[in-house]
Amino acid sequence: MSERPVFGPRYMDGGQTRFHVWAPAARSVDLVLEQQTLTMQKDEQGWFALTAAAAAGTRYRFCIDGGTLVPDPASHFQPQDTHGPSELIGHGYDWRHEWRGRPWREAVICELHVGTFSKDGTFRGAIEHLDHLVESGFTAIELMPVADFTGSRNWGYDGVLLFAPDSAYGRPEDLKALIDAAHGRGLMVLLDVVYNHFGPDGNYLGLYAPHFFTDEFSTPWGASIDYRRRQVRDFAVQNALHWLQTYRFDGLRLDAVHAIRARGEPPILEEIARTVAELALQEKRHIHLVLENGDNAASLLQPAGPYRAQWNDDYHHAWHVLLTGESQGYYEDYVQPLPRLRRTLSEGFDYQGEASAHHGGAPRGEKSGRLPPLAFVNFLQNHDQIGNRAYGDRLESLASSQAIEAALAITLLAPQIPLLFMGEEWGSTQPFPFFCDFTGDLAKAVEEGRRREFAAQYKHNKGHEPPSALAVETFESARLDWSQVSAAPARSRLHLVRHLLALRHEFVVPLLAQAAKAKANGAKKDLLHVEWQFAEGARLTLLANPSDREIPLIWSGRRALWGEVSGSSLAPWQVAWLLD
Repeated sequence: MSERPVFGPRYMDGGQTRFHVWAPAARSVDLVLEQQTLTMQKDEQGWFALTAAAAAGTRYRFCIDGGTLVPDPASHFQPQDTHGPSELIGHGYDWRHEWRGRPWREAVICELHVGTFSKDGTFRGAIEHLDHLVESGFTAIELMPVADFTGSRNWGYDGVLLFAPDSAYGRPEDLKALIDAAHGRGLMVLLDVVYNHFGPDGNYLGLYAPHFFTDEFSTPWGASIDYRRRQVRDFAVQNALHWLQTYRFDGLRLDAVHAIRARGEPPILEEIARTVAELALQEKRHIHLVLENGDNAASLLQPAGPYRAQWNDDYHHAWHVLLTGESQGYYEDYVQPLPRLRRTLSEGFDYQGEASAHHGGAPRGEKSGRLPPLAFVNFLQNHDQIGNRAYGDRLESLASSQAIEAALAITLLAPQIPLLFMGEEWGSTQPFPFFCDFTGDLAKAVEEGRRREFAAQYKHNKGHEPPSALAVETFESARLDWSQVSAAPARSRLHLVRHLLALRHEFVVPLLAQAAKAKANGAKKDLLHVEWQFAEGARLTLLANPSDREIPLIWSGRRALWGEVSGSSLAPWQVAWLLD
């Protein structure tokens, strides 16, 4: 690990704490420790440092040039939100479970938002539902970002203090309790992290460290981070290690890395992955790094690249068009969904260098056919694809149950890693609209921006305006209603998902330790026919009719893992999995 200065406080012997802050644009920085103000010393690299007597629980801030009081950019906890003082956290915790993780091939992921997953909306509140997830067949939970954001409610992608779990969800020890409880039940815990921008409120870095950012590039969400600078790179690398070591997360999902343009050399993504690989080797445990990447950069994915897998938007988009008929926005690239589904199931990405109409005709993606199925995380829904709709409506309100269940039968038994959004396992109809807790001009800008973005959907819904992102009621509408699980439709869907995942764990997961070759058969244009041949001779075959029309088909002599293939046709939305 690096010997360079570290971000955030570090405990030393004798009740002393070493404080560091990188503030190259500041003339002076004082440490305001409770009621005491101490002058920090600056070195030639722009680091201010000071060792002072301070114990866990002490609150502190930095005073920039004798004026503005700011929190530590690497604060470990903000009990009074992003504009308040930082709190020293001791991080002593009595971990109950020794845990080395699980192999990636065993992953079945439930993505969840801590604030709406349980009645309490807290880390500890989530613990009461872990048994349900295990019984449903999940082996991992993925938390949407928990890094400190301004206000009491947020999706998490507006985080500004990236080392501090948000106080709206509880204290650091509460997050550790959740992770410990999950590990005790055999669940991996992954965390979504954002290294492409900082949120719009509560980020003071531009005041004393404008070098963090560059005007050469832009992102849709804020100033572009400049990873060509050593200190900025260290901030991201140390942040990744912080979550993985201090909290024992089993992996990270890096949000929208295509928006990281000033990557430096070697690219920041490679440095993060290399450092995390060293940690996994040192601690002898499984750690998984996953990307969201609109560039479809196959070269970043294992076995040749450093990242375990990527969220496969191509798979989702093809299914969404097929199930709903929608073709607006980025769905315009998927107006012929069935051949695109064949390709995503057999080769990974659909866009592998082809021109994308949605991207102005520019080529998108790299060849991915040689990558293993485990390099792709497939899903029918996630927070983005639900919440970035004007009304936050789930697939249940857009497609028939028969069609959705066919899509689930394919997604949950395919060799790729499946991900479901919280409540999807029982067919929840709970919306998940975008919500935040900004005030003033920023709040007004958010509302006006969303009104422009979704103007067409307003007209389609006869002028019925979607919920305000700022209203508490919008946030509350997204909270899962666990009482739905006992209703008849939910019980039926949950039974289906549990059965499919039981088959996956028993029959499919053991195959995934082997190399696989896949091929798609498009001889029948209405049939979804894909085969995976595994190294030791096993063959897994998908036959599906994802349509409302019957398809003529004669097939016999193969063992059915799921569904039946008999007679002379496949019924509408019939799915069969065959295993040799």
